[in-house]
Amino acid sequence: MAFDLGKFVRRARYGRPIVVVSGLPRSGTSMAMKMLDAGGIEVVTDGQRTADDDNPKGYFEDERVKDLGRTQNRSWLRETRGRAVKIISFLLKDLPADNNYRVLFMERSLAEVLASQTKMLDHLGEENESEDERMKDVYTDHLRQVKFMLSYRRHFDTLVVEHRRAVTEPEVVARGISDFLGGGLNVEAMAAVVDPSLYRNRV
Repeated sequence: MAFDLGKFVRRARYGRPIVVVSGLPRSGTSMAMKMLDAGGIEVVTDGQRTADDDNPKGYFEDERVKDLGRTQNRSWLRETRGRAVKIISFLLKDLPADNNYRVLFMERSLAEVLASQTKMLDHLGEENESEDERMKDVYTDHLRQVKFMLSYRRHFDTLVVEHRRAVTEPEVVARGISDFLGGGLNVEAMAAVVDPSLYRNRV
Protein backbone atom coordinates (compact mmCIF):
# COMPACT_ATOMS: atom_id res chain seq x y z
CA MET A 1 0.00 0.00 0.00
CA ALA A 2 1.38 3.40 -1.00
CA PHE A 3 2.24 5.85 1.76
CA ASP A 4 -0.49 8.49 2.17
CA LEU A 5 1.01 11.66 3.65
CA GLY A 6 -2.39 13.26 4.10
CA LYS A 7 -3.69 10.42 6.24
CA PHE A 8 -0.45 10.32 8.21
CA VAL A 9 -0.86 14.00 9.08
CA ARG A 10 -4.52 13.43 10.00
CA ARG A 11 -3.59 10.61 12.38
CA ALA A 12 -0.98 12.80 14.05
CA ARG A 13 -3.44 15.68 14.39
CA TYR A 14 -6.62 13.90 15.47
CA GLY A 15 -5.23 11.00 17.46
CA ARG A 16 -6.41 7.43 17.76
CA PRO A 17 -9.15 6.41 15.33
CA ILE A 18 -12.68 5.63 16.35
CA VAL A 19 -13.56 2.08 15.36
CA VAL A 20 -16.91 2.25 13.58
CA VAL A 21 -18.98 -0.86 12.89
CA SER A 22 -21.41 -0.07 10.10
CA GLY A 23 -23.67 -1.55 7.45
CA LEU A 24 -27.34 -1.91 6.69
CA PRO A 25 -29.72 -2.90 9.49
CA ARG A 26 -29.56 -6.69 10.02
CA SER A 27 -26.23 -7.02 8.22
CA GLY A 28 -24.27 -8.45 11.18
CA THR A 29 -23.19 -5.26 12.94
CA SER A 30 -24.13 -6.56 16.39
CA MET A 31 -22.10 -9.71 15.78
CA ALA A 32 -19.11 -7.59 14.78
CA MET A 33 -19.44 -5.50 17.94
CA LYS A 34 -19.54 -8.68 20.01
CA MET A 35 -16.35 -9.86 18.30
CA LEU A 36 -14.56 -6.58 19.03
CA ASP A 37 -15.68 -6.69 22.66
CA ALA A 38 -14.34 -10.23 23.01
CA GLY A 39 -11.13 -9.26 21.23
CA GLY A 40 -10.27 -6.58 23.75
CA ILE A 41 -11.64 -3.35 22.28
CA GLU A 42 -13.88 -1.31 24.54
CA VAL A 43 -17.30 -0.90 22.94
CA VAL A 44 -19.51 2.16 23.32
CA THR A 45 -23.05 1.26 24.38
CA ASP A 46 -25.62 2.75 26.72
CA GLY A 47 -27.36 -0.57 27.32
CA GLN A 48 -30.81 0.87 26.63
CA ARG A 49 -31.67 -1.61 23.89
CA THR A 50 -31.45 -5.02 25.47
CA ALA A 51 -31.16 -8.47 23.91
CA ASP A 52 -34.28 -10.04 22.41
CA ASP A 53 -35.28 -12.89 20.10
CA ASP A 54 -33.90 -11.06 17.07
CA ASN A 55 -30.54 -10.32 18.71
CA PRO A 56 -30.07 -12.77 21.61
CA LYS A 57 -26.47 -11.61 22.10
CA GLY A 58 -27.39 -7.93 22.39
CA TYR A 59 -27.41 -4.87 20.13
CA PHE A 60 -24.41 -2.86 21.43
CA GLU A 61 -26.02 0.48 20.56
CA ASP A 62 -25.80 4.03 21.85
CA GLU A 63 -28.86 6.27 21.47
CA ARG A 64 -26.69 9.33 20.77
CA VAL A 65 -25.84 7.88 17.37
CA LYS A 66 -29.42 8.45 16.20
CA ASP A 67 -28.96 12.22 16.57
CA LEU A 68 -25.84 12.50 14.40
CA GLY A 69 -27.84 13.89 11.49
CA ARG A 70 -29.99 16.17 13.63
CA THR A 71 -27.52 18.05 15.82
CA GLN A 72 -24.32 20.02 15.40
CA ASN A 73 -23.03 18.89 18.79
CA ARG A 74 -21.12 15.70 18.03
CA SER A 75 -18.26 16.39 20.40
CA TRP A 76 -19.07 13.24 22.40
CA LEU A 77 -17.50 11.24 19.58
CA ARG A 78 -14.06 12.46 20.63
CA GLU A 79 -14.50 10.53 23.86
CA THR A 80 -14.86 7.32 21.85
CA ARG A 81 -11.41 7.52 20.21
CA GLY A 82 -9.76 4.14 20.53
CA ARG A 83 -13.12 2.49 21.21
CA ALA A 84 -15.79 0.91 18.99
CA VAL A 85 -19.21 2.36 18.21
CA LYS A 86 -22.00 1.01 16.00
CA ILE A 87 -23.28 3.47 13.41
CA ILE A 88 -25.80 2.54 10.73
CA SER A 89 -24.60 3.13 7.16
CA PHE A 90 -27.15 5.89 6.55
CA LEU A 91 -25.48 8.04 9.23
CA LEU A 92 -21.84 7.67 8.16
CA LYS A 93 -22.13 10.85 6.09
CA ASP A 94 -22.84 12.80 9.31
CA LEU A 95 -19.59 11.88 11.05
CA PRO A 96 -17.44 14.99 11.59
CA ALA A 97 -14.07 15.18 9.88
CA ASP A 98 -12.21 16.10 13.09
CA ASN A 99 -11.77 12.43 13.97
CA ASN A 100 -10.14 9.48 12.27
CA TYR A 101 -12.33 6.43 11.68
CA ARG A 102 -11.52 2.78 11.07
CA VAL A 103 -14.72 1.41 9.58
CA LEU A 104 -15.69 -2.25 9.62
CA PHE A 105 -18.39 -2.31 6.96
CA MET A 106 -20.60 -5.38 7.18
CA GLU A 107 -21.77 -6.69 3.84
CA ARG A 108 -24.60 -9.23 3.58
CA SER A 109 -26.82 -10.58 0.81
CA LEU A 110 -29.66 -8.09 0.32
CA ALA A 111 -32.15 -10.95 0.15
CA GLU A 112 -31.00 -12.06 3.61
CA VAL A 113 -31.06 -8.51 4.96
CA LEU A 114 -34.64 -8.00 3.77
CA ALA A 115 -35.77 -11.38 5.10
CA SER A 116 -34.26 -10.59 8.50
CA GLN A 117 -35.81 -7.12 8.57
CA THR A 118 -39.23 -8.56 7.73
CA LYS A 119 -38.97 -11.10 10.52
CA MET A 120 -37.98 -8.40 13.01
CA LEU A 121 -40.96 -6.23 12.01
CA ASP A 122 -43.24 -9.24 12.47
CA HIS A 123 -41.86 -9.77 15.97
CA LEU A 124 -42.48 -6.10 16.74
CA GLY A 125 -46.03 -6.31 15.42
CA GLU A 126 -45.32 -3.72 12.73
CA GLU A 127 -46.53 -3.91 9.15
CA ASN A 128 -43.96 -4.22 6.41
CA GLU A 129 -45.30 -2.42 3.36
CA SER A 130 -42.04 -2.34 1.41
CA GLU A 131 -41.59 -4.40 -1.74
CA ASP A 132 -38.40 -6.45 -1.75
CA GLU A 133 -37.42 -5.59 -5.33
CA ARG A 134 -37.91 -1.88 -4.74
CA MET A 135 -35.97 -2.03 -1.48
CA LYS A 136 -33.16 -3.95 -3.17
CA ASP A 137 -32.83 -1.10 -5.65
CA VAL A 138 -32.86 1.48 -2.84
CA TYR A 139 -30.24 -0.39 -0.83
CA THR A 140 -28.07 -1.08 -3.87
CA ASP A 141 -27.95 2.61 -4.72
CA HIS A 142 -27.33 3.55 -1.09
CA LEU A 143 -24.44 1.09 -0.73
CA ARG A 144 -22.85 2.35 -3.94
CA GLN A 145 -22.92 5.93 -2.63
CA VAL A 146 -21.66 4.99 0.83
CA LYS A 147 -18.74 2.94 -0.47
CA PHE A 148 -17.76 5.76 -2.81
CA MET A 149 -17.83 8.23 0.09
CA LEU A 150 -15.73 5.92 2.28
CA SER A 151 -13.16 5.62 -0.50
CA TYR A 152 -12.46 9.32 -0.95
CA ARG A 153 -12.95 11.01 2.44
CA ARG A 154 -9.60 11.07 4.19
CA HIS A 155 -10.97 10.56 7.67
CA PHE A 156 -12.11 7.03 6.74
CA ASP A 157 -10.16 3.78 6.43
CA THR A 158 -12.43 0.88 5.59
CA LEU A 159 -12.45 -2.90 5.77
CA VAL A 160 -15.41 -4.66 4.16
CA VAL A 161 -16.42 -7.71 6.21
CA GLU A 162 -18.56 -10.34 4.52
CA HIS A 163 -21.26 -11.53 6.90
CA ARG A 164 -21.45 -15.10 5.58
CA ARG A 165 -17.69 -15.53 5.80
CA ALA A 166 -17.64 -14.16 9.34
CA VAL A 167 -20.07 -16.93 10.30
CA THR A 168 -18.42 -19.76 8.36
CA GLU A 169 -14.76 -18.74 8.83
CA PRO A 170 -14.78 -16.65 12.01
CA GLU A 171 -11.10 -17.07 12.86
CA VAL A 172 -9.97 -15.96 9.39
CA VAL A 173 -12.23 -12.92 9.54
CA ALA A 174 -11.21 -12.13 13.13
CA ARG A 175 -7.55 -12.20 12.16
CA GLY A 176 -8.24 -9.83 9.26
CA ILE A 177 -10.06 -7.43 11.57
CA SER A 178 -7.22 -7.55 14.09
CA ASP A 179 -4.66 -6.79 11.38
CA PHE A 180 -6.77 -3.91 10.06
CA LEU A 181 -6.98 -2.39 13.54
CA GLY A 182 -3.25 -2.65 14.17
CA GLY A 183 -3.00 -6.15 15.66
CA GLY A 184 -2.99 -7.39 19.24
CA LEU A 185 -6.63 -8.47 19.48
CA ASN A 186 -7.59 -11.84 20.92
CA VAL A 187 -8.45 -13.57 17.65
CA GLU A 188 -9.47 -16.85 19.28
CA ALA A 189 -11.90 -15.11 21.63
CA MET A 190 -13.36 -13.12 18.74
CA ALA A 191 -14.00 -16.26 16.71
CA ALA A 192 -15.47 -18.08 19.70
CA VAL A 193 -18.36 -15.62 20.15
CA VAL A 194 -19.67 -16.15 16.61
CA ASP A 195 -22.76 -18.35 16.89
CA PRO A 196 -23.69 -20.02 13.56
CA SER A 197 -27.10 -20.99 14.97
CA LEU A 198 -28.08 -17.31 14.83
CA TYR A 199 -27.59 -17.26 11.05
CA ARG A 200 -31.30 -17.86 10.55
CA ASN A 201 -32.12 -16.06 7.29
CA ARG A 202 -29.96 -17.80 4.73
CA VAL A 203 -30.30 -17.47 1.00
